Amino acid sequence: MVAALGGIALAVALAPWFSPTANALSDLGVADRAAVATAFNGGLLIGGGAALAYAWALWAAARTLGARVVAAEFAVAALLMAGVGAFPSGTSLHFPVALGFYLALTLVLATDGAVRRAATAGRLALAAAGVHLGQWWLWIAGVRLGPGLAIPELVGALLFAAWVLAGSPVAPLAMEARDLTRPSK
Repeated sequence: MVAALGGIALAVALAPWFSPTANALSDLGVADRAAVATAFNGGLLIGGGAALAYAWALWAAARTLGARVVAAEFAVAALLMAGVGAFPSGTSLHFPVALGFYLALTLVLATDGAVRRAATAGRLALAAAGVHLGQWWLWIAGVRLGPGLAIPELVGALLFAAWVLAGSPVAPLAMEARDLTRPSK
C-alpha cells in the first residue's frame, strides 16, 4: 500500500493539472507526461505485488476459516489494484479491474469486521466498510465537490491503507495484532 500511495502522491506532485474534484485518479495513469503515468501505474503494480506478500502473511497467521477468507479476498484486491496499473484508463479492462478493486477492498473490510467483530479492530473494519460504501453512495447521489472520482477513490485507498498498516490481523502498527486472529464469540 505504501508503494501504491507513494506512486499516487508522486504522480499528483508531477501533474499540476490534476484536480481531485475534477479528475479520477486513473487520469494520472494516462497523463501526457510519461513520468506521471509511470509513477501512477508503476506504484500500483509494485504495490499490488507487495500486497500479495501481505496476503500470504494474512494467510499464514489465519487461525480460522473466516481469517483465511479475508486473506484470499485481500489477494484478489491486490491483483485488482495491480490491474488498475496494468490496464490504464481507456483500455477495455480498466473499468472492470478498478470497480473490482473498490468492491474487493470493501469486501475485505466487511469480512474482516464480521470475523473479528468482538475485537475493536473488527468493529473498526466494519465501520470503515460502511464509510467506504456511504461515501460512494453520496457521490452517486450527487453530493460531491465536483464531477471527479478522485476524492471517493482516495477515501477508499486511505481506508484500505489504514487497515493494512494498523487494523489487519498482521498489521505492523496494531497494538493488539497477536490477538486479532482469534475467532470471535
